[in-house]
Amino acid sequence: MKAKNFDKKFDDGESIIGDLDLSKARRPEQEQKRVNVDFPVWMIQSLDKEARRLGVPRQSIIKMWLAEKLERAAS
Repeated sequence: MKAKNFDKKFDDGESIIGDLDLSKARRPEQEQKRVNVDFPVWMIQSLDKEARRLGVPRQSIIKMWLAEKLERAAS
């Protein structure tokens, strides 16, 4: 498909998902990298308590709080 036709299809509100090769799509700076962090037991217990209260996994709490802290530090 030519770019002109692709743009028109998009501009007309038609779905272009079928025209994209998403097999190699990536979100820059959003790739995951595994790290190991050791926490004291009391901290794990507090994280688990808060995670249960919010109904999310412990990892989500950690990511959310780190992201908030990093955003505040950047501004």
